[in-house]
Amino acid sequence: MQISVFVPQHGVIEAITPPYRAFHTANEFLRAFGEEPVFEVEYVGLHEYVPASNGEYTIRTNRLLQEVAQTDLLFIPPAFGDTDKGIQANAEAIPYFKKLHKEGASLASLCVGAFLLAETGLLNGRKCSTHWAHVNEFKKRYPDVEVEDGAIITEHDNIYSSGGANSLWNLILYLIEKFADRRTAVMLAKYFALDIGRDSQSQFTIFRGQRNHGDGGIQKVQDYIEKHYEDKITIETLANLINTGRRTFERRFKEATSNTPMEYMQRVRIEAAKISFEASIKNVTEIMFEVGYTDTKAFRDIFKKLTGLTPIEYRNKFARVAHEV
Repeated sequence: MQISVFVPQHGVIEAITPPYRAFHTANEFLRAFGEEPVFEVEYVGLHEYVPASNGEYTIRTNRLLQEVAQTDLLFIPPAFGDTDKGIQANAEAIPYFKKLHKEGASLASLCVGAFLLAETGLLNGRKCSTHWAHVNEFKKRYPDVEVEDGAIITEHDNIYSSGGANSLWNLILYLIEKFADRRTAVMLAKYFALDIGRDSQSQFTIFRGQRNHGDGGIQKVQDYIEKHYEDKITIETLANLINTGRRTFERRFKEATSNTPMEYMQRVRIEAAKISFEASIKNVTEIMFEVGYTDTKAFRDIFKKLTGLTPIEYRNKFARVAHEV
């Protein structure tokens, strides 16, 4: 099976090397099991030598992308820094991605490599994952793509994508299991000390209220929520802040922030709770009351929905100070 790892112009070295190393290592494990290697792995790019990570590294490709008539699986890692500049620097590669897919290749984007994949138009009407910090930017740029917010791995037909940063390892392990076997994937997970079962990046998400929408009235409401999240806030109170009716306000708020007012309040409160769990020794009930909840079950359910962990699990995993379980 031919595995091609595209080396984008000014790519991120931490995303370029993992699939190359992982599939090579998978071959070594297969040999150790007494089996024949499954994968032929190569770097491909627009040039023979490609700078990566703002010029800190240079990668020599095995073949030029334009020389690749066919491959079985093409990885598309992210470019470094600004997404617009990354897309422009790699625009020449987009037609080749489309051509290879047409010839039967599976495509797999890693982290914000989803932007390069989306430029092909192949994601239109399909699902996709990307880094949680770039979800809103991605949705605005590619409205015809269904972003699975918080997902670690997304698979739609023969197109794959991963969530943020180290989520790419989960996709790599998934593909090795799919195209080799479970035993090899498990051995790789142990070798690289990876969590093979993780399926959500929500526990790592940092909520930042969307502010680049240009609606001054909604920004005023956001300011109010973020300053008074511990209080009992009604939709009517928020609508009155900008002198508008409830239905108009709710529609306007959703258009600006991609959240309903209630969802936004929940996210702000849970983010405040996460910070308290990380930095204090307060118990769950104390923090629950501090962020505006009075119902333990409701707090626990919303917290787990947004983070993928219960409050206690989150505190035990991320607390920076000693605490009691």
